[in-house]
Amino acid sequence: MDGPHLILFADPMCSWCYGFSPVVDEIRHAYGNALPVRVIMGGLRPGTERPMTPEAANEIATHWSHVHEASGLPFDASLLRTGTFVYDTDPAARAVVVVRRHGQDVAVRYLAAAQRAFYAEARDVTSGEVLADLAAELGLDREEFLADWASDAAKQETWRDYATSQRAGVTGFPTLIGGPNEHGVYGVVARGYAPAEQVLAVLRDWISRIAA
Repeated sequence: MDGPHLILFADPMCSWCYGFSPVVDEIRHAYGNALPVRVIMGGLRPGTERPMTPEAANEIATHWSHVHEASGLPFDASLLRTGTFVYDTDPAARAVVVVRRHGQDVAVRYLAAAQRAFYAEARDVTSGEVLADLAAELGLDREEFLADWASDAAKQETWRDYATSQRAGVTGFPTLIGGPNEHGVYGVVARGYAPAEQVLAVLRDWISRIAA
């Protein structure tokens, strides 16, 4: 991606990333194509195999309440308490990677849709069928999405995202970086959740220095 842009390291099943999604919307509304957003999947807890225990479900639901207080976004924790839900973040992350092949803009929109489906609507985004439904809601071909999502190539591409996140030194999600500056260097815009006014202030300062 040429010119100044943002890179969002995130995960569809990261509650603070969901809380940050309105901030991303405000950035896109304020700057549009002048400051495009590129998404890279961080890998929150890929490969989890065991269903959530009641204790773990309660702990996460409590955590979600903190995100709700900070962001005002709705949460529905009923899926966590079914006794069968496996909190594997890899299927949803892979879905974003597959959708990203259609462009960064649609990937950002799909990420927000998956977050909303999981957190606000209690839809199981570890399911390929649910993920395909979300892709279809954005106008993508459902069967083509499913074939791509199940492929070894998509799995490898997703794990390359996780490796990129690790090489970049990202230790928490969301992390938003911006660049390059005149020296080709990227800098942190937000590490973890931050309100829109704070993030936009950082971006205004950065852009004013680029333009000077």
